[in-house]
Amino acid sequence: MQYKLRFKGRYSNYSIRSLQRDIISGIVVGVIAIPLGMAFAIASGVKPEYGIYTTIIAGILISLLGGSRYQIGGPTGAFIPILFGIVMTYGLDNLLIAGFMAGIILFLMGIFKLGSLIKFIPKPVTIGFTSGIAVIIFAGQIPNFLGLTGVVQHEYFLENIYEIIGNIGTINLFSLFTAAICLVTVLYTPKLFPKIPGPLIGLIVSTLIASFFYPNHVATIGSTFGEIPSNLPHFNIPDFSIGQIQKLIGPAFVIAMLGAIESLLSAVVADGMTSTKHNSNKELIGQGIANMITPLFGGIPATGAIARTATNIKNGAASPISGVIHGIVVLIILVLFAPYASKIPLASMAPILMIVAWNMSERHVFLHLLKTKTEDSLVLVVTFLLTVFFNLTLAVELGLILAVIIFIKRMSDMMVTTKVLPNPRNRLEKVEPQMVTDAHDCPQISIFNVEGPLFFGAAQTFEQSIMNTIHYRPKVLLLRMGKVPFIDTTGESMLSSIVHDFSKHGIVILSGVNEQPKKVLRKTGLYQFIGEDHFFEHTGEAIDFALLHLNKDKCLGCKHFAFRECEGLSGATKTIEDRRVYST
Repeated sequence: MQYKLRFKGRYSNYSIRSLQRDIISGIVVGVIAIPLGMAFAIASGVKPEYGIYTTIIAGILISLLGGSRYQIGGPTGAFIPILFGIVMTYGLDNLLIAGFMAGIILFLMGIFKLGSLIKFIPKPVTIGFTSGIAVIIFAGQIPNFLGLTGVVQHEYFLENIYEIIGNIGTINLFSLFTAAICLVTVLYTPKLFPKIPGPLIGLIVSTLIASFFYPNHVATIGSTFGEIPSNLPHFNIPDFSIGQIQKLIGPAFVIAMLGAIESLLSAVVADGMTSTKHNSNKELIGQGIANMITPLFGGIPATGAIARTATNIKNGAASPISGVIHGIVVLIILVLFAPYASKIPLASMAPILMIVAWNMSERHVFLHLLKTKTEDSLVLVVTFLLTVFFNLTLAVELGLILAVIIFIKRMSDMMVTTKVLPNPRNRLEKVEPQMVTDAHDCPQISIFNVEGPLFFGAAQTFEQSIMNTIHYRPKVLLLRMGKVPFIDTTGESMLSSIVHDFSKHGIVILSGVNEQPKKVLRKTGLYQFIGEDHFFEHTGEAIDFALLHLNKDKCLGCKHFAFRECEGLSGATKTIEDRRVYST
C-alpha cells in the first residue's frame, strides 16, 4: 500500500514508494560520484579528498536548497582548468576564498533574479569553451595514462604538451597496462551490466590487478598525495583581506559564471528528461549557499553535474532526497573505506577523466556548427582556440564580444529604408519601391518604408538612406514605420535630426508607429515636437493629410504623376475619397 505524504513544490505527491526510488538512485549516484570527485580534484591540482568533501557537502546542500527536483551537485570537469590555474597562481587557500566569493556572487544572482539571463549566452560560445575544456582535460591525463615521470604541470596547454613530448621516453608499461584495463572495463561494463557503474568497476578491477601482480610499480593516490583521511575536516573560516578580495574577484566571477551556466544547463537537461520545470533563480541561490559553505570544510567549487543528474533520473529518482542520499552514501564510504582508496593507481583515474572529457566535448554539435560556415562558426572556433591556448576567462569575454558584434551587424542589416510611391495603376496595390525612378518621383511628397529595429547599430544607415536619397527639399516627408519593432535613444536621436531638418521647410508625418517606438518618442519629447496630429495608423490617411496640407491646386499638372490626381499629365484630379485606396 502506498501512503502519500502532504508535501508541496518539489516534493509534491511524495510517497513511501518515492522514498524507495530515491534511496536506490541515491546509492547508485553516490557510488559513481566517488571516483569522479577524486579524479576532478586531482586534475584541479588539489588532494583527492577535497573532491570527496565537495561531493558530500555541496551535493547535499544543492539538492536541499536548489530549484531543480533532480539536480546532483558536486565537482565537475568544467571547473578543472579554472581551478588548476587558480591553484597554480594563488595557492589552495586562495582557491577556497575564491570559491566562497563565487558562492556570494551566485547567491546575489539568484536574489536579483538573474537566472534567466544565462540563457542569452550564445550557443557557439558555450559549445566553444566546453569543447576547449574537454581538450584540456583529455590532454592533461596523458601523463598519468602513460605513467610519465618528470612531468611538471603548467597552467597553459602548450606548455603541458611540451612537457609530455619532452618526457615521452619515460613511459611506464605497468601504468599503461593498468590504464588500458580500466579503460576497457569502463567502456564495456555498461554494455554487459547496465545497472553497474563502469567507473567504479574500472577502478576496482585495475586497482586489484596492480596491487596483486605488480605492486609498487605504478604511482597511486597514497604514494602521490598521502593517505586519504576517513573523516571530514574541521570547520574553518579563512582569513580575508581587502587585498585578497581585489586579487581574487576576477577568478571568483569566472567560477560563479561557469557554475551558473553549468548548473542551469544541467537543470534544463533534467527538465527535458522529466517534463518538469526548474526554478532558475532558486537554483542559483542554492548553488551560492553550497559554494559559500563547502570551502569552510575544505571543499572546492561545485555546480550541477549533467552526467550524474541524468544518471539520477534514469535510476528512478523522485525528489531532491536522492541527492541528499547520494551525499550521505559518499560520506559513509569515506568513513569506512578511505584507506583502500589510497591504493588506487593514478593510471586508473586517467581513463575515467578522458571518458568524461570525450562525453562533454559536444563534438557532434561542434562539427554541426562548424559545417554551417557562418559567423557562428567563427565565434565557435575563436572561443574554442582561446580556451585551449589561453584561458577560459579571455575565451568567454572575447567570444561574447564577437557574438555581440555579429549580432549587431545582423540587426543593422535588417534595417532597410526604401523610398516608395503609391501605385497609380492598381487601386488595390500598396506603395511600391520599384515605382520610384529619376523620371518618376514626386517633388513635394517623399514616402519611405522603414523596416527593422532602429538602434545604435543601424541608426546612421537609416539617416543616410533618407538624406542621400532626397536630392531636393520636399514639403512633406512621410515615414511608414509599421515594421519598426524597436527604437533606442540613438535611433531616436537620428530620427530627431531628420525631423528637425525637414521641419525648417516642411512637415514630417509618421504612419503605423508601434507602441515601443511611440513610448520612446513620448519620453524624449519628439512625439510632441512632431505633433500628435501628424501620427496616423494607416498610410492612406497620412497621404490624405499630406495632400490637404500641400493644397491640391499646386499638384495639378505635375509631370512626375506620383499620385493618381496627377495621372496622365492632363491635370485631372481625383477626390479625397479615391485617395484612400492607398491605405495600408
